[in-house]
Amino acid sequence: MTQTRRSRWLAPLDRPIGQRRSTPYLFLVPGLLLFAVFIVWPASSAIQLAFYDYDIFDPPTFVGLENFQRLFQSKEFWEAFRNSIGYLVGMIPFTVVFPLLLAILVNQKIRAIQFFRTIYFLPVVTSMVAIAVAWNFVYDDLGVINGILRGIGLIDEPIHFLSDQNTAQAAVIIVEGWKVTGTYMMIFLAGLQTIPSDLYEAATVDGAGAWSRLWHVTLPLIRPFMAVALTLEMMGAMQVFTSVYMLTDGGPANRTASLGFFIYKQAFVGNRMGYASAAALVMALFLVLLSAFNHRLGKLADS
Repeated sequence: MTQTRRSRWLAPLDRPIGQRRSTPYLFLVPGLLLFAVFIVWPASSAIQLAFYDYDIFDPPTFVGLENFQRLFQSKEFWEAFRNSIGYLVGMIPFTVVFPLLLAILVNQKIRAIQFFRTIYFLPVVTSMVAIAVAWNFVYDDLGVINGILRGIGLIDEPIHFLSDQNTAQAAVIIVEGWKVTGTYMMIFLAGLQTIPSDLYEAATVDGAGAWSRLWHVTLPLIRPFMAVALTLEMMGAMQVFTSVYMLTDGGPANRTASLGFFIYKQAFVGNRMGYASAAALVMALFLVLLSAFNHRLGKLADS
Protein backbone atom coordinates (compact mmCIF):
# COMPACT_ATOMS: atom_id res chain seq x y z
CA MET A 1 0.00 0.00 0.00
CA THR A 2 2.81 2.39 0.90
CA GLN A 3 4.67 1.56 -2.29
CA THR A 4 1.54 2.16 -4.39
CA ARG A 5 0.92 5.55 -2.76
CA ARG A 6 4.56 6.55 -3.26
CA SER A 7 4.42 5.52 -6.91
CA ARG A 8 1.29 7.63 -7.44
CA TRP A 9 2.94 10.78 -6.05
CA LEU A 10 6.18 10.22 -7.92
CA ALA A 11 4.45 9.42 -11.21
CA PRO A 12 4.73 13.03 -12.56
CA LEU A 13 8.48 12.90 -12.04
CA ASP A 14 8.70 9.92 -14.40
CA ARG A 15 7.38 12.00 -17.31
CA PRO A 16 9.75 13.54 -19.88
CA ILE A 17 11.29 16.87 -18.83
CA GLY A 18 9.64 18.73 -21.72
CA GLN A 19 6.20 17.50 -20.71
CA ARG A 20 6.77 18.48 -17.08
CA ARG A 21 7.81 21.99 -18.14
CA SER A 22 4.75 22.50 -20.34
CA THR A 23 2.26 21.49 -17.63
CA PRO A 24 2.20 24.88 -15.78
CA TYR A 25 1.49 26.69 -19.02
CA LEU A 26 -1.58 24.54 -19.61
CA PHE A 27 -3.08 25.99 -16.43
CA LEU A 28 -2.51 29.49 -17.83
CA VAL A 29 -4.46 28.79 -21.01
CA PRO A 30 -7.98 29.67 -19.66
CA GLY A 31 -6.77 32.98 -18.22
CA LEU A 32 -4.81 33.82 -21.35
CA LEU A 33 -7.85 33.09 -23.51
CA LEU A 34 -10.02 35.40 -21.42
CA PHE A 35 -7.30 38.07 -21.54
CA ALA A 36 -7.06 37.74 -25.34
CA VAL A 37 -10.83 37.85 -25.91
CA PHE A 38 -11.71 40.67 -23.51
CA ILE A 39 -8.52 42.78 -23.51
CA VAL A 40 -6.21 42.16 -26.47
CA TRP A 41 -8.86 41.82 -29.17
CA PRO A 42 -10.93 44.92 -28.14
CA ALA A 43 -7.75 46.98 -27.69
CA SER A 44 -6.35 46.01 -31.09
CA SER A 45 -9.75 46.68 -32.70
CA ALA A 46 -9.89 50.13 -31.08
CA ILE A 47 -6.37 50.94 -32.32
CA GLN A 48 -7.36 49.91 -35.84
CA LEU A 49 -10.63 51.86 -35.62
CA ALA A 50 -8.75 55.05 -34.73
CA PHE A 51 -7.73 55.32 -38.39
CA TYR A 52 -11.28 54.90 -39.72
CA ASP A 53 -14.43 56.98 -39.93
CA TYR A 54 -17.15 54.79 -38.41
CA ASP A 55 -20.61 55.78 -37.19
CA ILE A 56 -21.98 52.26 -36.43
CA PHE A 57 -24.57 52.43 -39.21
CA ASP A 58 -22.28 52.61 -42.26
CA PRO A 59 -19.21 50.47 -43.05
CA PRO A 60 -15.88 51.89 -41.73
CA THR A 61 -14.00 54.18 -44.12
CA PHE A 62 -10.21 54.52 -43.87
CA VAL A 63 -9.21 58.14 -43.20
CA GLY A 64 -5.61 57.74 -42.02
CA LEU A 65 -4.57 60.39 -39.50
CA GLU A 66 -7.60 62.61 -40.04
CA ASN A 67 -9.17 61.66 -36.69
CA PHE A 68 -6.00 62.67 -34.85
CA GLN A 69 -5.79 65.96 -36.75
CA ARG A 70 -9.39 66.80 -35.83
CA LEU A 71 -8.71 65.74 -32.26
CA PHE A 72 -5.70 68.00 -31.74
CA GLN A 73 -7.63 70.92 -33.24
CA SER A 74 -10.66 70.33 -31.01
CA LYS A 75 -11.21 72.86 -28.24
CA GLU A 76 -13.48 70.37 -26.43
CA PHE A 77 -10.71 67.74 -26.36
CA TRP A 78 -8.16 70.13 -24.87
CA GLU A 79 -10.69 71.29 -22.27
CA ALA A 80 -11.26 67.65 -21.28
CA PHE A 81 -7.49 67.10 -21.18
CA ARG A 82 -7.03 70.15 -18.94
CA ASN A 83 -9.86 68.97 -16.69
CA SER A 84 -8.26 65.53 -16.41
CA ILE A 85 -5.00 67.12 -15.31
CA GLY A 86 -7.04 69.04 -12.74
CA TYR A 87 -8.55 65.78 -11.48
CA LEU A 88 -5.08 64.24 -11.34
CA VAL A 89 -3.68 67.08 -9.21
CA GLY A 90 -6.80 67.52 -7.11
CA MET A 91 -6.98 63.82 -6.24
CA ILE A 92 -3.44 63.66 -4.83
CA PRO A 93 -4.53 64.50 -1.24
CA PHE A 94 -7.13 61.70 -1.46
CA THR A 95 -4.48 59.35 -2.86
CA VAL A 96 -1.54 60.01 -0.56
CA VAL A 97 -2.19 62.36 2.36
CA PHE A 98 -5.58 61.30 3.75
CA PRO A 99 -5.17 57.56 3.03
CA LEU A 100 -1.75 57.52 4.70
CA LEU A 101 -3.07 59.27 7.81
CA LEU A 102 -6.03 56.88 7.97
CA ALA A 103 -3.73 53.90 7.46
CA ILE A 104 -1.56 55.02 10.37
CA LEU A 105 -4.67 55.42 12.54
CA VAL A 106 -6.18 52.02 11.71
CA ASN A 107 -2.79 50.33 12.07
CA GLN A 108 -2.97 50.84 15.82
CA LYS A 109 -3.61 47.85 18.08
CA ILE A 110 -6.78 49.04 19.78
CA ARG A 111 -10.15 47.47 20.46
CA ALA A 112 -12.65 47.33 17.55
CA ILE A 113 -10.03 48.48 15.02
CA GLN A 114 -11.57 46.14 12.42
CA PHE A 115 -14.82 48.10 12.74
CA PHE A 116 -13.07 51.37 11.88
CA ARG A 117 -11.27 49.77 8.93
CA THR A 118 -14.63 48.59 7.61
CA ILE A 119 -16.23 52.01 8.04
CA TYR A 120 -13.43 53.77 6.17
CA PHE A 121 -13.49 51.16 3.41
CA LEU A 122 -17.30 51.16 3.04
CA PRO A 123 -17.46 53.86 0.30
CA VAL A 124 -15.19 51.73 -1.91
CA VAL A 125 -17.74 48.90 -2.12
CA THR A 126 -20.69 51.27 -2.50
CA SER A 127 -22.01 51.94 -6.00
CA MET A 128 -20.80 55.24 -7.43
CA VAL A 129 -24.32 55.84 -8.75
CA ALA A 130 -25.71 55.67 -5.21
CA ILE A 131 -22.88 57.85 -3.93
CA ALA A 132 -23.48 60.45 -6.66
CA VAL A 133 -27.20 60.57 -5.88
CA ALA A 134 -26.48 61.07 -2.17
CA TRP A 135 -23.89 63.79 -2.82
CA ASN A 136 -26.28 65.50 -5.21
CA PHE A 137 -28.58 66.09 -2.24
CA VAL A 138 -25.60 67.26 -0.15
CA TYR A 139 -24.67 69.84 -2.80
CA ASP A 140 -28.27 70.95 -3.44
CA ASP A 141 -29.27 74.55 -2.78
CA LEU A 142 -31.35 73.22 0.13
CA GLY A 143 -28.80 70.57 1.00
CA VAL A 144 -26.64 69.93 4.04
CA ILE A 145 -23.66 72.16 3.15
CA ASN A 146 -25.72 75.22 2.23
CA GLY A 147 -27.90 74.65 5.29
CA ILE A 148 -24.88 74.63 7.61
CA LEU A 149 -23.28 77.68 5.97
CA ARG A 150 -26.54 79.63 6.20
CA GLY A 151 -27.07 78.47 9.78
CA ILE A 152 -23.73 79.87 10.95
CA GLY A 153 -24.22 83.06 8.95
CA LEU A 154 -21.44 82.65 6.36
CA ILE A 155 -23.75 82.98 3.34
CA ASP A 156 -27.07 84.60 2.55
CA GLU A 157 -27.64 82.96 -0.84
CA PRO A 158 -27.01 79.27 -1.57
CA ILE A 159 -23.82 78.23 -3.35
CA HIS A 160 -24.55 76.41 -6.61
CA PHE A 161 -21.78 73.85 -6.22
CA LEU A 162 -22.53 71.81 -9.33
CA SER A 163 -23.59 74.59 -11.71
CA ASP A 164 -20.91 77.17 -10.90
CA GLN A 165 -17.75 76.92 -13.04
CA ASN A 166 -15.63 77.92 -10.04
CA THR A 167 -16.82 75.10 -7.78
CA ALA A 168 -18.11 72.28 -10.04
CA GLN A 169 -14.83 70.44 -10.59
CA ALA A 170 -13.82 70.74 -6.93
CA ALA A 171 -17.20 69.29 -5.97
CA VAL A 172 -16.67 66.29 -8.26
CA ILE A 173 -13.11 65.79 -6.94
CA ILE A 174 -14.43 65.62 -3.36
CA VAL A 175 -16.96 62.96 -4.36
CA GLU A 176 -14.34 60.91 -6.22
CA GLY A 177 -11.87 61.32 -3.37
CA TRP A 178 -14.39 60.25 -0.74
CA LYS A 179 -15.12 57.17 -2.82
CA VAL A 180 -11.52 55.99 -3.39
CA THR A 181 -9.74 57.04 -0.18
CA GLY A 182 -10.46 53.64 1.39
CA THR A 183 -8.74 51.83 -1.47
CA TYR A 184 -5.49 53.72 -1.02
CA MET A 185 -5.80 53.44 2.75
CA MET A 186 -5.68 49.64 2.38
CA ILE A 187 -2.65 49.89 0.09
CA PHE A 188 -0.78 51.98 2.66
CA LEU A 189 -1.99 49.77 5.50
CA ALA A 190 -0.45 46.78 3.73
CA GLY A 191 2.77 48.77 3.39
CA LEU A 192 2.81 49.78 7.05
CA GLN A 193 2.37 46.18 8.16
CA THR A 194 5.51 45.16 6.25
CA ILE A 195 7.68 47.54 8.31
CA PRO A 196 9.41 45.71 11.18
CA SER A 197 8.49 47.11 14.58
CA ASP A 198 12.18 46.89 15.54
CA LEU A 199 12.90 49.92 13.36
CA TYR A 200 10.39 52.06 15.23
CA GLU A 201 11.73 50.85 18.57
CA ALA A 202 15.31 51.66 17.55
CA ALA A 203 14.26 55.12 16.33
CA THR A 204 12.44 55.75 19.61
CA VAL A 205 15.51 54.71 21.60
CA ASP A 206 17.57 57.16 19.54
CA GLY A 207 15.19 59.94 20.57
CA ALA A 208 13.10 60.21 17.40
CA GLY A 209 9.63 61.64 17.89
CA ALA A 210 6.45 60.73 16.03
CA TRP A 211 7.13 63.14 13.15
CA SER A 212 10.76 62.03 12.84
CA ARG A 213 9.72 58.34 12.77
CA LEU A 214 7.18 59.12 10.06
CA TRP A 215 9.66 61.06 7.95
CA HIS A 216 12.74 58.84 8.35
CA VAL A 217 11.22 55.37 8.79
CA THR A 218 7.66 55.16 7.47
CA LEU A 219 7.81 57.24 4.29
CA PRO A 220 11.03 55.75 2.86
CA LEU A 221 9.82 52.19 3.43
CA ILE A 222 6.35 52.64 1.91
CA ARG A 223 7.65 54.47 -1.17
CA PRO A 224 6.91 51.47 -3.46
CA PHE A 225 3.31 51.41 -2.21
CA MET A 226 3.10 55.14 -2.82
CA ALA A 227 4.27 54.62 -6.41
CA VAL A 228 1.52 52.03 -6.93
CA ALA A 229 -1.08 54.41 -5.47
CA LEU A 230 0.04 57.29 -7.69
CA THR A 231 -0.01 55.12 -10.81
CA LEU A 232 -3.55 53.95 -10.05
CA GLU A 233 -4.57 57.55 -9.32
CA MET A 234 -3.21 58.71 -12.68
CA MET A 235 -5.27 56.13 -14.53
CA GLY A 236 -8.37 56.87 -12.49
CA ALA A 237 -8.13 60.65 -12.90
CA MET A 238 -8.01 60.39 -16.68
CA GLN A 239 -11.08 58.17 -16.74
CA VAL A 240 -13.40 59.87 -14.23
CA PHE A 241 -16.85 59.17 -15.62
CA THR A 242 -19.71 58.03 -13.39
CA SER A 243 -19.60 60.96 -10.98
CA VAL A 244 -19.40 63.43 -13.87
CA TYR A 245 -22.24 61.71 -15.71
CA MET A 246 -24.49 61.65 -12.64
CA LEU A 247 -23.68 65.05 -11.13
CA THR A 248 -22.89 67.52 -13.92
CA ASP A 249 -23.08 65.75 -17.31
CA GLY A 250 -19.78 67.43 -18.12
CA GLY A 251 -21.01 70.94 -17.38
CA PRO A 252 -21.11 73.74 -16.66
CA ALA A 253 -19.58 74.83 -19.97
CA ASN A 254 -17.62 71.56 -20.25
CA ARG A 255 -15.82 72.44 -17.00
CA THR A 256 -16.02 68.96 -15.45
CA ALA A 257 -15.70 66.72 -18.53
CA SER A 258 -12.76 64.33 -18.25
CA LEU A 259 -11.09 62.49 -21.12
CA GLY A 260 -13.12 59.40 -20.24
CA PHE A 261 -16.35 61.41 -20.45
CA PHE A 262 -15.22 63.04 -23.69
CA ILE A 263 -14.60 59.62 -25.25
CA TYR A 264 -18.02 58.42 -24.09
CA LYS A 265 -19.76 61.43 -25.66
CA GLN A 266 -17.99 61.05 -28.98
CA ALA A 267 -18.66 57.30 -29.17
CA PHE A 268 -22.14 56.82 -27.76
CA VAL A 269 -23.75 60.24 -28.15
CA GLY A 270 -22.19 61.43 -31.40
CA ASN A 271 -21.68 57.92 -32.90
CA ARG A 272 -18.14 58.89 -33.91
CA MET A 273 -16.48 55.59 -33.06
CA GLY A 274 -13.27 56.19 -35.00
CA TYR A 275 -12.84 59.65 -33.52
CA ALA A 276 -13.48 58.30 -30.00
CA SER A 277 -10.97 55.49 -30.58
CA ALA A 278 -8.35 58.06 -31.59
CA ALA A 279 -9.00 59.97 -28.36
CA ALA A 280 -8.77 56.74 -26.36
CA LEU A 281 -5.44 55.89 -28.02
CA VAL A 282 -4.03 59.33 -27.19
CA MET A 283 -5.19 58.95 -23.59
CA ALA A 284 -3.60 55.49 -23.35
CA LEU A 285 -0.28 56.80 -24.67
CA PHE A 286 -0.39 59.70 -22.22
CA LEU A 287 -1.02 57.26 -19.34
CA VAL A 288 1.96 55.16 -20.44
CA LEU A 289 4.14 58.27 -20.38
CA LEU A 290 2.83 59.26 -16.95
CA SER A 291 3.44 55.77 -15.59
CA ALA A 292 6.97 55.72 -17.02
CA PHE A 293 7.66 59.14 -15.49
CA ASN A 294 6.33 57.98 -12.12
CA HIS A 295 8.48 54.84 -12.30
CA ARG A 296 11.55 56.86 -13.21
CA LEU A 297 10.87 59.34 -10.42
CA GLY A 298 10.59 56.46 -7.94
CA LYS A 299 13.93 55.02 -9.04
CA LEU A 300 15.60 58.40 -8.70
CA ALA A 301 14.18 58.78 -5.21
CA ASP A 302 15.54 55.34 -4.23
CA SER A 303 19.05 56.09 -5.53
